[in-house]
Amino acid sequence: MTPRELRALCLSFNGAVEDFPFGPRTSVFKVLGKVFALTDLDARPLTVNLKCDPDDAVRLRTGYEGLIVPGYHMNKRHWNTVTVAGGLPGRLVRELVEDSYDLVVAGLPRAQRLRLDRP
Repeated sequence: MTPRELRALCLSFNGAVEDFPFGPRTSVFKVLGKVFALTDLDARPLTVNLKCDPDDAVRLRTGYEGLIVPGYHMNKRHWNTVTVAGGLPGRLVRELVEDSYDLVVAGLPRAQRLRLDRP
């Protein structure tokens, strides 16, 4: 997955926006003000921080050692850093980004979820 594809994927979700609160290099993707992905699209290798269910986070880190690690500068229980261009199947990366978005949306108030067509 290329940086352009990762950016397009993150912005493809309802209500998703890109913000730069940490400076011009760090793309922060949010839904209704809540972060679901952080990345430096110019970094090599390309990585992205994604929210993850704590049990799944541990399983993924074990199954993809070195490619999925505890979230850099994040709560390591709930966030993973995923090496996008490091040999992970594109399908898996897309699922992890979508799971991160879904977890954040699930934590929103019901009225906001309904505005996103996500009951």
